[in-house]
Amino acid sequence: CCMKRICKGCDLAARKRGMKDCLFCRTPSPDNDVDKLAMIRARVEKKDPAAIKLLGDLYYHGSLGLQKNMRRAMELWTEAAELGSIEALYHLGDAHF
Repeated sequence: CCMKRICKGCDLAARKRGMKDCLFCRTPSPDNDVDKLAMIRARVEKKDPAAIKLLGDLYYHGSLGLQKNMRRAMELWTEAAELGSIEALYHLGDAHF
């Protein structure tokens, strides 16, 4: 999946029409944690800042079967911020505060 984001209103409208796949690339949404993590890691390997930031979030919260790891989250957020992710930069600032 391309992991592109859309506004919540467009997402809601698409779901009301029965569209549950990615609205950009039409890839079906993974239905388990292992597949979700594999999809995210595939985008991380392609240096997608949104995916890197998301993987940092997952390490921070210990989600999708990942062990909570603040150091790894900070590394990923730093990488994402260097690639232009404003959200990752916010998380870095918030973590240092």
